[in-house]
Amino acid sequence: MNGQQPILRMEGISKRFPGVQALNNVHLEVLPGEIHGLLGENGAGKSTLMKILSGVYKRETGRIVLDGQDIEVNNPHHAQTLGITIIHQELNLMPNLTVAENVFIGREPNTATFVQWRALHRQTRELMRRLGMNLSPTALVRNLSVAEQQMVEIARALSVESRVIIMDEPTSALTENEVMHLFSIMRDLRTQGLGIIFISHRMDEVFEICDRITVLRDGEYVGTVNAAQTNRDEIIRMMVGRAVSEFFGHGESHPGEVVLEVHNLSKTGTADDPDKRVVKGASFSIRKGEIVGLAGLVGSGRTDLARCIFGVDRRDSGEIIINGQPVAMKSPRDAIRAGMGMVPEDRKLQALFLAMSVEANASIGSLGDVARFGFINGRLERRMVGAYVNKLNIRLARFDQRALDLSGGNQQKVVISRWLALKPQILIMDEPTRGIDVGAKAEVHALIRQLAQEGVAILMISSELPEVLAMSDRVLVMHEGEIVGQLSGAEARSPGSAERIGAMMTGEHDHAAAHSIHELR
Repeated sequence: MNGQQPILRMEGISKRFPGVQALNNVHLEVLPGEIHGLLGENGAGKSTLMKILSGVYKRETGRIVLDGQDIEVNNPHHAQTLGITIIHQELNLMPNLTVAENVFIGREPNTATFVQWRALHRQTRELMRRLGMNLSPTALVRNLSVAEQQMVEIARALSVESRVIIMDEPTSALTENEVMHLFSIMRDLRTQGLGIIFISHRMDEVFEICDRITVLRDGEYVGTVNAAQTNRDEIIRMMVGRAVSEFFGHGESHPGEVVLEVHNLSKTGTADDPDKRVVKGASFSIRKGEIVGLAGLVGSGRTDLARCIFGVDRRDSGEIIINGQPVAMKSPRDAIRAGMGMVPEDRKLQALFLAMSVEANASIGSLGDVARFGFINGRLERRMVGAYVNKLNIRLARFDQRALDLSGGNQQKVVISRWLALKPQILIMDEPTRGIDVGAKAEVHALIRQLAQEGVAILMISSELPEVLAMSDRVLVMHEGEIVGQLSGAEARSPGSAERIGAMMTGEHDHAAAHSIHELR
């Protein structure tokens, strides 16, 4: 790519909001036929920079040059006419319209009076063929998968002859196969000379698909590097200003007596397959102050097991014992009364009231502690929430700020604060760091270790194997609904452990080499 003239150049971009310098003299350069990674922690300025490029915000200083010409981007529609398109993490489609109508909305081929439907459908089919998709132009968008909806967004970008496409966390809701298909399309677009800006928290994907990487930190430009000439540790150091070794590392652990025991728990039925047995005779225990990691592929039954333990789903058989006493866990209310909490895998859908304030979200599980005579005492509520805002270092403008307006990491800490207010003995954490940046991950990891040191028994589910290996006192491995083995913390951090666990997760392990199910209890 040496010697090429940039398709896009942003120079000296600054933007200030009341009380916050969001961007300060930031630079970004994208070459034709390049996939350019844009990385940084939440709050680093990535979104603000892209909103300036796509016409949502006006820059205060600097210049934007597209194909060698200085441009002013007046609004998002103007950005499209200039050839700049953004595909948001939250897809911007109209679910009750067809694929063709979404692709060409406002630009339908028409005569003076009528839409030319045949031409509309023909042009849509041509775009879909270009993307290697066989989507019907007349299909309703609401009936499509997330991956298919994403293809509709990309088709829309191609239909306006985009020169620069911004992809903001495009893989966050995709399966591994869907990610591979998306990457294939991105590589094809690269050969056509388009510039693609790729924003992601998934470092492996960044190194797989990106040619160069630009890093922002605290609203400032840190640098641009060739992906092939750097590594994950260096990028993280650029993003957060400290070494990767500070993110993991296991604190001293002193597990106490057994707090939670699960015996022969089984569950049958999913929304797609009511007869499928998703958990098969799971048995394990967790001690006071112990972090037990639960590893397994997506669909292995990890979340189903957690939901049964917490009373969200009904189990077919099995026993749950807390502090030596069997507990009939028929609902989450029963679990909470028994001293248990659960941070679910999808905070936006399953945990947060996005339109409500941070204060309301944090206190909603503990209203009995902040109410007097049937009314919420605002002073008590603010005192309680303020204590957890300080303890968890939740970054917010004010207590009445909407949860929707927080970064992913701060949203997750609000969910955790809700459970901490209930002072649980046992805390289930399902994907506790999903969709948050490396700095916020480090804070959540430190919080998990602190809770364990305070005596909380923690069951941590994660799809990130390095996280499981680094954080856990013990690791349980699930495959097709069964717990097929366990490793001690020392074993998990020993050479070859990742390969060993990977073999268990995929069903290729040697049952004789794995710990017996009896040893898991």
